Amino acid sequence: MLNLTFPQIIGFLTTLVAILVKIIGFPDQIKKNFIRKSTYGLSPIFFVLAFLSYMLWTVHGIYQKDGVLIIGQGVGLLTTGIILYQIIIYKK
Repeated sequence: MLNLTFPQIIGFLTTLVAILVKIIGFPDQIKKNFIRKSTYGLSPIFFVLAFLSYMLWTVHGIYQKDGVLIIGQGVGLLTTGIILYQIIIYKK
C-alpha cells in the first residue's frame, strides 16, 4: 500500500483536478462555443490572463527542462488559445 504524506496527497489531487479542467472543462466549453457559434457570457479578460499564465508557465517549464510542466501548462495554453480564437471569430 502507498504511504503518502498529506502534502503528496494534496499535490496529487491538485495535479489531477488541473488536468481534468484542461482535458474536460475547457474542451467542453470549446464544443459549446462551436455549436452555438457564440462565446456570449465568457469573460475575454479571464481568458487573456489564463492564456498569459499558461504561456509563462510553459516557457518556465522549457527553461527548467521540466516535461511535466511543459505538457501540463502547454495543454492549458492550447485550450485557452482556442477559446480566445473563438471569442475573436464569434464576436458580434
